[in-house]
Amino acid sequence: MKNLNILRLLIVFVGISGAFSVLFGAWFAHAGQALPLVDKVRLESAQFYQFIHTLALLAIIVWYVKLPSKRLMVSGLCFTLGILCFCGTLYLKTFFAVYSIGTLAPVGGILLAAGWLLLSFVGKQSLQQHFKSTCE
Repeated sequence: MKNLNILRLLIVFVGISGAFSVLFGAWFAHAGQALPLVDKVRLESAQFYQFIHTLALLAIIVWYVKLPSKRLMVSGLCFTLGILCFCGTLYLKTFFAVYSIGTLAPVGGILLAAGWLLLSFVGKQSLQQHFKSTCE
């Protein structure tokens, strides 16, 4: 039951994050062009990382429904927290000049990387179980 609630939250997060990725991208393509170069680069990075990791999180959710795994759930949580810490920090720095939380960006990056590493362990484990069951 606990995992189902977490899964529901992740699905809601994917929807919101995906919508904001599109909205930030559209805003950036038009109004954001007047920003200084340093802000443009920061927003491009944040929007790109948010969009890619939101799609990866969606894939994790689909995979988890088919093959529940603790590592898969933790990977999804790492992506979620990584998006919030890394991308959120970059957005706050750019839009609100909040520089004091800049130390959260590296934490977010580490969480995103950890999510990918956990995903690789789950993939390896899934393949081993698949080939083991087909060879028997």
